[in-house]
Parts: sequence; C-alpha cells; structure tokens
Amino acid sequence: MPAPRRRRLRRILWAAAVLVVVFGAVPVAVVQLMGQSRLRGSIDGLDPRPVVIVPGAGLRPDGGPSVYLERRLAAARDLYRAGTVQWILVSGDASTPYHDEPTSMRTWLLGQGVPASAIVRDGGGLDTHDTCVRAHTVYGVDRAIVVSQDYHVRRMLFSCQAAGIDAVGVGVSATSVTPTQAVVWRLREVPASWKAFLDAALRRPPVISGPFPTSR
Repeated sequence: MPAPRRRRLRRILWAAAVLVVVFGAVPVAVVQLMGQSRLRGSIDGLDPRPVVIVPGAGLRPDGGPSVYLERRLAAARDLYRAGTVQWILVSGDASTPYHDEPTSMRTWLLGQGVPASAIVRDGGGLDTHDTCVRAHTVYGVDRAIVVSQDYHVRRMLFSCQAAGIDAVGVGVSATSVTPTQAVVWRLREVPASWKAFLDAALRRPPVISGPFPTSR
C-alpha cells in the first residue's frame, strides 16, 4: 500500500477510535457527574423532603430483603424516625407472587416500627429508570431523597433528575462478603450509566405505566 494511502487509513482509524471513545465515555461521565452534584455525605443534616425512594436490590431465598437492600431500608427508616421524610416509597420488582420486593421491603419496615400509613409500595420499579419515572408520573413525587449503595446512587440521582424529581441522595455501604461480585457490580455501572443516559434522552416510558396492584 502506498505511504499516502497508509497515512490516510491511519487517520481514519484514529478518528473512528476517538468517536468510539467519545460516544461511549461522554454519556457515562454526564450521568456520574450529574449524580455526584446531587450526592450528600450522610443522612444527618439533610433538609426535610416529603419522601425517600428506596429501590429494590434483590431478596434472600426466604423472601426477606438482601443485605444490600436492608442497608437501604435502614437508611430510609432512620430518615423517617428523624422526621426528615414523611413517607417511604419502596420500589422494586413484584412481577410474580414469588418475587415481591416492595412487599418484602414493607414487611421489614413494619418490623422496625414504621407505620403502614407511611409506606407506599410500587411493584413496577423494574429498573432504576422505571422507579424514578413512575415515582414522578404515578405517585406525584417532585422532591425526594434517594438511598442506594454508593456505586449506584449517582446513576439513580441522574435518572430521578431526568424524570423531573428534585432529588438528593445518600450512598450506603456496598461492603460485600463476596468481593468479586462487588467488583462486577461496580463495573456494571459503566454500561448501566450509558443505558440511563439513553433512556433519559429518549424519554423511555416505564414498562408498567399505571398504578401497580401492590401500591398504596
């Protein structure tokens, strides 16, 4: 191949590589940086807001909340006890009777002394984007606190802001007894952030648009 043609090909390949990096990295950076701007250091001293949103994080084999989910719920419980919020919106997957995250979350909170009147269940929160959009469009949430693990809370803050919720968030512990799994979850935030950006840009409607049967 003649030298001028090789140089032209190299320039094209470099330009393509730059476009791939920009296309892949910029959305992730936007999601993470916007979320970071709404992140707070702890639940202490947060300004009162009407509701705290708790997204699902899986259940144990016995149907109780996973360790990660219990940490989120504990933060929501503390916010309620402190009078920082009036309601707790628990949002997750309740697609089958055998996997009902919001009901399990409600049961845990009831066991911690949170009254049933302060708990709102949404079984249509199939992912972070759906949780945030449904919180705004179905449950009328305009201002909220969100709690989630520190690696996830930034993306959730981005999605809630994009859905029209003035949200601030607090990250809870992501310490895991299975370090490898914890690393995988953190790495997963890269494609998940890209998807969150795309969902927000396209204004993707949630899979379930109306009130879910388990909702209050």
